[in-house]
Amino acid sequence: MKAMDEVYVLRWGHRPRDLRVTTHTALVARAFGARGFILSDVEDWNIKSSIEKVVENWGGPFTFEMGLPWRKTIEDWHSKGGFTVHLTMYGLNLEEEILSEIRNRKGDLLILVGSKKVPGEFYSPKISDYNLAVGNQPHSEVAALAVFLDRLFKGEELKLEFKDAKIKVIPSKRGKKITRL
Repeated sequence: MKAMDEVYVLRWGHRPRDLRVTTHTALVARAFGARGFILSDVEDWNIKSSIEKVVENWGGPFTFEMGLPWRKTIEDWHSKGGFTVHLTMYGLNLEEEILSEIRNRKGDLLILVGSKKVPGEFYSPKISDYNLAVGNQPHSEVAALAVFLDRLFKGEELKLEFKDAKIKVIPSKRGKKITRL
């Protein structure tokens, strides 16, 4: 990344029944190169604990914040020079031209990922600098985030080495191999 600084993910609309999906959204954010995750408007200590254990064992850096009001978080993000991408099936499809524009934009990127139906305000330029789709069909927000981050980082995020990891996978053709560091 040359111009864009750091990437964070804001999860909106989490409900208790979404525990696994929200946890997986945070895990994908970390594994695919984001530097932090914001669970807006609610607190879920189970998710926070799960993600912090992953970071403790598998490394970081990766921050997890929760309970922050989504609107104020986005307003503050914009006021500090950051920009936002709202992942929605109703947005423009991912095209290299748009991804290139995002990569070359200055400031931190905040990716907005919904759970339940998001308020219409999310589609406005006041909230979302980009409304982008990974296809215009119903799909998982976890899948959309993974595809978006992979395209954004051009696959380079799959080579990340996480600092302070205690566990590392040793890739193998068959079986499971790990090493404790």
